[in-house]
Amino acid sequence: MAQDGWLQDLCDSDALESAVSCPVCGQEMPSADINAHLDACLNEKPSGVMPKKRRLSSHDGEGVVASASNEKALGLTAPSFPMFQTQKNAQRLMEDTPSKSPFISATTPKRTDMNSQCKEGNIGSSSEWIMQSQHGKAVPTHCVSNQKPPQEKNLVEKLEGKPLADKMRPCSLEDYMGQNKIVGENTMLRNLLQANDIPSIILWGPPGCGKTTLAHIIAKNTNKNNTRFVTLSATSASTNDVREFIKQAQNELRLFKRKTILFVDEIHRFNKTQQDTFLPHVECGTITLIGATTENPSFQVNTALLSRCRVIVLEKISVDAMEVILRRAVDSLGIQVLREDEQAECRSSDASEPSMFIEMKALTTLAHLCDGDARTGLNGLQMSIQGILAAGENPEQRRMVIKEEHIKEGLQRSHILYDRAGEEHYNCISALHKSMRGSDENASLYWLGRMLEGGEDPLYVARRLVRFASEDIGLADPLALTQAVSAYQACHFIGMPECDVILAQCVMYLARAPKSVAAYSAYNKVKECLKNHKGPLPPVPLHLRNAPTKLMKNLGYAKGYKYNPMYREPVEQDYLPPEMKGVKFV
Repeated sequence: MAQDGWLQDLCDSDALESAVSCPVCGQEMPSADINAHLDACLNEKPSGVMPKKRRLSSHDGEGVVASASNEKALGLTAPSFPMFQTQKNAQRLMEDTPSKSPFISATTPKRTDMNSQCKEGNIGSSSEWIMQSQHGKAVPTHCVSNQKPPQEKNLVEKLEGKPLADKMRPCSLEDYMGQNKIVGENTMLRNLLQANDIPSIILWGPPGCGKTTLAHIIAKNTNKNNTRFVTLSATSASTNDVREFIKQAQNELRLFKRKTILFVDEIHRFNKTQQDTFLPHVECGTITLIGATTENPSFQVNTALLSRCRVIVLEKISVDAMEVILRRAVDSLGIQVLREDEQAECRSSDASEPSMFIEMKALTTLAHLCDGDARTGLNGLQMSIQGILAAGENPEQRRMVIKEEHIKEGLQRSHILYDRAGEEHYNCISALHKSMRGSDENASLYWLGRMLEGGEDPLYVARRLVRFASEDIGLADPLALTQAVSAYQACHFIGMPECDVILAQCVMYLARAPKSVAAYSAYNKVKECLKNHKGPLPPVPLHLRNAPTKLMKNLGYAKGYKYNPMYREPVEQDYLPPEMKGVKFV
C-alpha cells in the first residue's frame, strides 16, 4: 500500500507529464532540468555509480529531489519501487522522450549557463546534491547561495516603458496633490469616498489636473466585494459598448448584488444620443457614473444627465503643489536636487559612477512653465533627462546636471493653455473685448498675446476687431472701422507670425479711441421693437415705394414723394408707417 500511495502521489504531480530519468543516477525529474542535472552527475560522479535517489511527492516540497545519503536527515523513507531504480528502465524512459541523447559532445546553451553558475560553487559528491526549484528551474543549492541579489535599476531602466507621468500616478488620497478644496480633509467628497458611498459625478477641469488620477484612486480603494469598477473611453467606445457595459452591470446587481462604477473618460466626446443611454440607469442606480471632461459641462453634457450628477470642478495645479509632484518624481529616479551654493562643488567633484543632478532653479522653472498641467511637467522632466543621457553631457566628470535651458528645451511646446474650439477660446476673446472697451491697452495686448501664442487664427481676431470698431466706438471715431478692416486685410495678406504686430497696432488704436454705443443701442431697440410687435407688420407707405412701371404708378406708388435735394428748405415728410409714428430709436 505504501508503494501504491507513493506512486499515486507521483502520478498526480504535474511534472510527471514530461518527466525523464537520469541515465547516470536513475533520478527522475522534469525534462527541462535534465541537462543541468546531467552536467552535475557527469562532473561529480564516475560513470556507472548510481546513488539511490527518489523524487519527493508534491506534498513534501516543490520539485525537491533528495539522495539516499541524506534521506535520513530529511526524515524520508525511500520506496522500494524497482522501476525507478534500475538503469535499464531509466534508459528506456529516456528513449521514449523526444529529447536527444544526453551524451552528445555539443553543449547546449542551458547547460553552459548552468556550468558557469556552478563553477564557483564547490560541489562535492552526488550524495550532497540537492536540487531546488527556483523560478521553475532546478539548480544546485551551492549555485543558489552564490547568486548575487538583483541590482537596483539605473536611471535609463527607470525611464523605460510607461511615461513618467503614468508611473508617478498616485494611488491614495494622501498622495493626491493640488486639489485640497475638493478632496482635502473633512471635505464632502473625501468623506463619501472613505465611506465607499460614491455618487454620480462629472469631473471638470483642465488637462493634467488629476481627473483620471482621482478616478483611479476611487477604483483602487473601492470595496471589491460589493463594487465593480469599469473604465470606458469616449474616444473609442460606441453606443453598443455602452449598452454592453450596462447589461453587465444589471447582471452583476441582480445575481451578485454588486454595484458598478462606470468611469467615462472624455465624456464630452459622446454625442447627445450616446449620453442619453446613461439616463435611466443612472436614475435607478444600476450604475454610478463618473465622467471626466475638459469642456464646460453646461455646453457639452446633456442637461438631463447633469441633473442626475454632481459637477466637481478641478482647478489647475498650483505652482507649490507642482513642485511637490516634481520633487517626488526626482526622488524616485534617484536624482539629487542642487541649490545654488552646491552647484560648483558638484561640478568640480569626481565620481566613479555617473550620477544625475538637477538645479533647484530648473525645477522651479518647470513648475511655472507647465501651467498647472502635471502630465506636461512630468513628461517634460523625462524628456530633459533623456536628452542629457543621449548627449552624454560631462563624460569626463561623469556628473550630469539638468539646467534651466534643458527644461525649456525638454518641454517641447507652448505651455499656454488655450483651446481654439473650447471654452478658453471664448473666455480670452471676451477678456480682449472688455479690456478694449475699458480703454486698457495694456490688458488688451496681454489677451491678444494669449490668443495668438496659443495658436488662435489671426483672421478670427481681426474679424472680432472689425465688430468692436462699430459696436463700441462707432460714431465717436468713424476711422476706427477703417483701421479694423485694414488690419483684417493685412493679416489676410501676410499671415502669422508677421501679422501679430498689425493686430497689436489695431488693438492699441481701438483701446485708445473714444467710445460710443449709439449705433449698437439704437439697432438693439429696432430688434426689440420688431420682436414685440403684435400682429402683421405694417406695409411700406405708398409714397416711399418705387414705381418703375406704369401699372405701379397707376396704383399710387411714389405718389407725393418729395425729392429732398431739390428743396433748399427742410422737407416735411413721414418715413415711418402711420402705426409707428412717434417711435424713437435714437
